[in-house]
Amino acid sequence: MAHKQTDSEDLASVGKKNIEEEFVGTPLAPAHSLWTTDANGSVRLRIEEGCPEEPITVHQMFKASVEKYGNMYALASKKNDKWEKITFLEYYQFCRRAAKGFIKLGLERFHGVAILGFNSAEWFFSAVGAIMAGGIMTGVYATNSPEACQYVVSDSKANIIVVENQKQLDKILQILDRLPHLKAIVQYSGHPREKIANLYSWEEFMELGLDVSEEELDDIIRSQRANQCCVLIYTSGTTGKPKGVMLSHDNITWTANHASRVGDMQPADTKQESLVSYLPLSHIAAQIYDLWTGIQWGELVYFAQPDALKGSLVTTLREVCPTSHMGVPRVWEKMMEKIKQGISECGYVKKKLVTWAMSVSLGANQKCMDDEKPFLFFLADSLVLQKLRAELGLSCCQKFFSGAAPISSETVQFFLGLNIWLYEAYGMSESTGPHFMSGPKAYKLPSCGKVVPGCRYKMANIDSEGTGEICFWGRNIFMGFLNMEDKTREALDEDGWLHSGDLGKIDEEGFLYITGRIKELIITAGGENVPPVPIEEAVKKELPLISNAMLIGDKRKFLSMLLTLKCCSDTETMEPTEELSTEAAEVCRQLGSQATKVSDIIGGKDKEVYRAIQEGINRVNSAATSNAQRIQKWTILRKDFSVVGGELGPTMKLRRPVVLEMYHKYTVYTSSDEKYGHNFNNCNLITGSSS
Repeated sequence: MAHKQTDSEDLASVGKKNIEEEFVGTPLAPAHSLWTTDANGSVRLRIEEGCPEEPITVHQMFKASVEKYGNMYALASKKNDKWEKITFLEYYQFCRRAAKGFIKLGLERFHGVAILGFNSAEWFFSAVGAIMAGGIMTGVYATNSPEACQYVVSDSKANIIVVENQKQLDKILQILDRLPHLKAIVQYSGHPREKIANLYSWEEFMELGLDVSEEELDDIIRSQRANQCCVLIYTSGTTGKPKGVMLSHDNITWTANHASRVGDMQPADTKQESLVSYLPLSHIAAQIYDLWTGIQWGELVYFAQPDALKGSLVTTLREVCPTSHMGVPRVWEKMMEKIKQGISECGYVKKKLVTWAMSVSLGANQKCMDDEKPFLFFLADSLVLQKLRAELGLSCCQKFFSGAAPISSETVQFFLGLNIWLYEAYGMSESTGPHFMSGPKAYKLPSCGKVVPGCRYKMANIDSEGTGEICFWGRNIFMGFLNMEDKTREALDEDGWLHSGDLGKIDEEGFLYITGRIKELIITAGGENVPPVPIEEAVKKELPLISNAMLIGDKRKFLSMLLTLKCCSDTETMEPTEELSTEAAEVCRQLGSQATKVSDIIGGKDKEVYRAIQEGINRVNSAATSNAQRIQKWTILRKDFSVVGGELGPTMKLRRPVVLEMYHKYTVYTSSDEKYGHNFNNCNLITGSSS
């Protein structure tokens, strides 16, 4: 992938004349409905006055970008401690070579190309190449078990699987006899240990299609229509089998164009944006942000190391200094915990200086959302906060995004103290990512912004307090769930509105506030509706040693809560260990406890910690709107939640049904001291029954 200077003659081959010819009058495939569940189906597009733009395919979008940004760098990969970059023209040519390879391997129209592995240039080439070759690109989470991989690969009728390395290849080899549509496997990092029929290294794969003519590939590309499926996003399957969210060319190209405008992402001919790709590309948030928006606006994408979430991400950020950065809430929380730990280890004077600067920044940003800030703010920022941001690798970063799950107000306010404004994006896989977004011109705490221009919303079943279910409409709304008509009809009403399942309010300025999720809503035995997230957030805010809090009480007489302590993780496996984090251990010391491990505390062993937790619960309960919303019982689990353990999804979102199933027989033994109000002796927390 070494860079070579592209001359003007190379660019001319994908020049303006060709682009203009391709864009003129491209018809849509015949369609009679807004949805379909067939991979080879087509849909009516929601083209209306609010979003009249001409529908285009992924290839048309890419070709237009090559025309504008062809000589600019597009992708950067670190090889042998050196960043190797390729231009947009080279990127496009690699994708065409990959497409020819897929054609040579027998990729059938509207069959899947499954990609299993960490983010890389080869991931991008495979994704775009699969679409160019007439297939449907399907990301598979790198953390999936062999059985979970088998479901996705089979459901998408994947003809080819692209795997990262031997570890991922081994998963596929275990399920090979259950993949009837599979024709070949390609490994993009390293070389397979043994020679197996229809298994190719990346180098072998890229040579395969050299005898496939340009005309044959172009014929396939020209046959594609903007209202046909090109991408499958599989939900994490917390409430049953994963659903294959079918996204059309128009879903991808329209969303890449419009959603990023709210976040003030600039086209490369104005100012080239740069970012680090590290979040799972099988999730819509990272895929839209890294891959499709990168092509649309000519961004330079740096690929992080595979151990990014194990600690190397900050090193990469420091090296490349991106102009834009996105994280899921748990990533921002972990960053916050690391910063707090660093501050706690500072000397007295430096600690006071940092605390002062963050306090000044938070106050100024809360009072004034524009540049009219006091001199003291600019002094604090230049003397202290700029250095802190530089240590995080965010010294050049102007846009900070959070998505995929709700972010706590504590986290948002902490980063405001660093003069980092987190722009929250709210949407679903079924809305091709963001439907509401915060940005420089749409920022109001604690909302998640305004509807993306060109999209619409409505609130269904509004209650007396103005809360209702948020429903979506727009060019970003998915085609349907693959092979799941019943689930598609549940998600889309008769008029084609997508029902999110989320509850929220809209203020007079059009800002959205999420208040809960219908499926997560706890309905107690007494009929009280309790949204768990605000209570869980309040507990974590009151108790800084708590990592995760999950409220339980559906069809129960009272509310209970599962708590986990902040712990260190094994740097190799990412499993939570027994060791308390530096922050948690420091909190214990302040309470007069000498605990350094979870086992030092659980089972009522550490009365000081238990007393402090109960006092924090009492403070949360004192703000409860009714007695039914008070936490009556709680317990500390033996280990923290994690992706590896199954309690968190790939984007670190809490999988409530999974946690309930895992701990439904969990018998709790805590202090028998009744004054703490949390005696669980011989009581099953989930069922409330004696054991």
